[in-house]
Amino acid sequence: MIITVLGGGSFGTALANTIGLNDLSVNLWMRDANRAADIQQTRENTRYLPGFPICENVNVSANLEEVLVDSDVVFISIPSASFREVIQQAKPYLPAKAQLVSTTKGIDFTNFLTMSQILEQECPEHAIGVLSGPNFAKEMLEKQITGSVIASDSTALIETVQHILCSSTFRVYSNDDRYGVELAGALKNIYAIMVGMAEARSCGHNTLAMLMTRALAEMGRFSQQLGANPMTFLGLAGVGDLILTCSSNLSRNYRLGYALGCGKSFKQAVSDIGQVVEGINTLRVVKQKADEMQIYMPLVSALYALMFDQQPVDSIIKQLMSSEHSPDVDFAK
Repeated sequence: MIITVLGGGSFGTALANTIGLNDLSVNLWMRDANRAADIQQTRENTRYLPGFPICENVNVSANLEEVLVDSDVVFISIPSASFREVIQQAKPYLPAKAQLVSTTKGIDFTNFLTMSQILEQECPEHAIGVLSGPNFAKEMLEKQITGSVIASDSTALIETVQHILCSSTFRVYSNDDRYGVELAGALKNIYAIMVGMAEARSCGHNTLAMLMTRALAEMGRFSQQLGANPMTFLGLAGVGDLILTCSSNLSRNYRLGYALGCGKSFKQAVSDIGQVVEGINTLRVVKQKADEMQIYMPLVSALYALMFDQQPVDSIIKQLMSSEHSPDVDFAK
């Protein structure tokens, strides 16, 4: 079996390494030929994961045709803003047998499509899946025990991905709600920004617990209106990923919120992180969609007002605390 990972960022690199450590041949593709050659030679991704050796079973290349031509499974770990562009470049080289798995936690800001929906449009003849969960790349490379979720309509794809990834430190659970799993992975990035800001302002544990719990309620409410199963949000891809992303400075979204809460400008905070922060575009498109569908999402509205309308924090807190009362659990009955 030949596996390819498109995208040489932190997660793409960690995923390729995880596969390689399972004694499987894996190609890791990245755009920059010089960086690819350097990583292939030094066995280290110094830009995103310095200090972590890359398994010898990982072949790093910038040649798209070369890495795809015989691939059985292709994982796509490309930022949402360039996801479709890379898929369109890859299409001519995809074997008919190739199963496609998105690992990107974002939403296309032009027409509110998830990454697997883009794959459906561009590659309708292929089996499609989504891999998502509380998975920091650095901890995967440290071989910390990790759980993830593979969601697909294809049982064969689910079983294949479990075979590829499962090991003594990595366990993959299944789910047939691909849309819900994907929305969960994208939405939690919004709330990680908010929790990071709260942490920077020295909010107490009561506040943080309330924020994360109400975030989960918003995620489920929003996704049900779009056709996903709200119960999906009780699993690893939902509450699991939400807890992880809202509680660690390994999360870019959390770090962005923390920097903003410390008084840094939006431009400076993004520049300091130096990598794509998916929660920024996700916040924009989710706020627009929630307004269009009249879905009650006070936390999303509050964060949008803080980040893009420059409203003062104290004013936003006052609005949140005086807003209408809503049920604690939307789906209890």
